[in-house]
Amino acid sequence: MIDDERFDALMELVVHGFELAGVAVLVLGAVGAFAHAGWSVRRVGVRGAYERARRGMGRVILLGLELLIIADIVLTITVDPTLESALGLGLIVLVRTFLSFSLEVELDGSLPWRRAVESPPRSTQ
Repeated sequence: MIDDERFDALMELVVHGFELAGVAVLVLGAVGAFAHAGWSVRRVGVRGAYERARRGMGRVILLGLELLIIADIVLTITVDPTLESALGLGLIVLVRTFLSFSLEVELDGSLPWRRAVESPPRSTQ
């Protein structure tokens, strides 16, 4: 059985792993999104390349935020389970949810509850 100190140390390593993964996704994804946009300038023009970079960055930010929120959740429930850390996590989740919602609207160009109305039904064949 793992004692409390070893468990806390292990969970802190897990948290650092998720934080590192989140930052890596943000950095590498941003570089990748801009590189892809740069290579596509000749095919789709500057405006199209800009839109690709913008969409790519939005996806990167969403994925990076997901990984970082996992780190915050693990930290709060395993290493520092206090009311203060839970309130901090709640605030982080609210901000992240607002950012995710805003990015989804930007990427898709419509509100989530309007997507089903605006898009034609998919065929099942």
